[in-house]
Amino acid sequence: MAENIEIPVSVGPMNEGERVRGPDMFAELAGPKSYGFELVKVVDNASDEIHVIGKELDEMEEGSRTPFAVIVNVGGESLEEDLEGVLERRIHEIFNYIEGVMHLNQRDSVWIRINKDSAEKGLKLKHIGRVIQDIYKAEFPFIKHVEVKLITEPDVVKDELEKAREIYAKRDEKTKNLHEEDVDVFYGCIMCQSFAPTHVCVITPDKPALCGGINYFDARAASKIDPEGPIFEIPKGNCLDENKGIYDAVNDVIYERSQGAIEAMTLHSVMDRPSTSCGCFEAITFYIPEVDGFGIVDRSYKGETPIGVPFSALAGQCSGGRQVEGFCGMSISYMKSPKFFQADGGWKRVVWLPKELKEKVKDGILEEMIDKIATEEDVSNITELQEFLKNKNHPVVENWGSMEEEVGTDEEEVEREESYGDEETEMSVSTMNLPTGFGGLPHNVKIILKNATIKAEKIIIMRETEKPKKK
Repeated sequence: MAENIEIPVSVGPMNEGERVRGPDMFAELAGPKSYGFELVKVVDNASDEIHVIGKELDEMEEGSRTPFAVIVNVGGESLEEDLEGVLERRIHEIFNYIEGVMHLNQRDSVWIRINKDSAEKGLKLKHIGRVIQDIYKAEFPFIKHVEVKLITEPDVVKDELEKAREIYAKRDEKTKNLHEEDVDVFYGCIMCQSFAPTHVCVITPDKPALCGGINYFDARAASKIDPEGPIFEIPKGNCLDENKGIYDAVNDVIYERSQGAIEAMTLHSVMDRPSTSCGCFEAITFYIPEVDGFGIVDRSYKGETPIGVPFSALAGQCSGGRQVEGFCGMSISYMKSPKFFQADGGWKRVVWLPKELKEKVKDGILEEMIDKIATEEDVSNITELQEFLKNKNHPVVENWGSMEEEVGTDEEEVEREESYGDEETEMSVSTMNLPTGFGGLPHNVKIILKNATIKAEKIIIMRETEKPKKK
């Protein structure tokens, strides 16, 4: 018989989307500066107990950061292993139902914060365990038993983390032999719309959810057991562009579910109407105009990319459900897909990624490209990256000659611009459109850099619709 536990804070959808900033934080569980995971397992002998292994919330110091794991064992006659990923992703939603709790990400990149107010009201981990039990049983009547383990003992979290990663890898293997052309429907997920109101994740056999927590089979199972839930069928419709992954019926659903904010989307391009990015994505692909190639950085990488900014800065520019050409959130498993950004050249356009991530996805990288892609151990800035790519004869280098030919076309334009002021300007090579708001700039402003080295006493930024007046 489950213990009668009274929850000291409110629980419900009204708390979704609540952010817990640093000054308001009582404790951080797992997260980018620690480690942790969440896992759901279907077992035969699940109890209805809640186990707290390690420190409870009221035993933690204010402002502390603690490794954290959530293991949920579920039991029921009709339960199958295929449902594990679906139930696991619901942990994100359940945590965010709890007043004063912020939950981001999934699997082994989970990040949770508890605010001071809820801690003062007496919120404990055992209360969170009870909420998980109650919501699972309420939403999924076929679940008869829910056993919750909440672990804050660092060594136990570390040991269980390795076991969890083996289970994640096993799940991901299931979709390897199924592709988009083999199915009639895809699936959509709007679970993250509490944080990203215009985000619609499109899940296909070749492209898992951006969070990495839901693959095609997970999504199919979720839509069947909860037809009114956040994961639903999307008919493929007519294929408008197989290489980019554009389907008319998918675009119709994207438009409807994004409240008209997103009119069209490509599944396999970073540069042309890419997928919207939520905030739970595992990695970001970003365009580097100076080399006409792509960098990739994942959430666990703490350093700076060759363009001088870390993961957090890049995530801030494309998250929230925005569609930003040149930037795209994605799951790490998508990097092993045969359709991995195929419209943009796939692995032949990737020029940089962290060493640890490179090792993790090495079996998905084209063999001839492995040594041609730089890591933080090879380069630390754009100049070093350019030299590395030239020395390795990376495929992107072949395009640099044609890019330089654009300089002649731009010379007259540059001369006209220089006539408007006294700026000393050197212009060359490619074009990049930065997202509005990048680097603190106001919205509706576009900066076009043509691989430029610019020396100027004064820079004037104008809206795109405005033209400079000749003096």
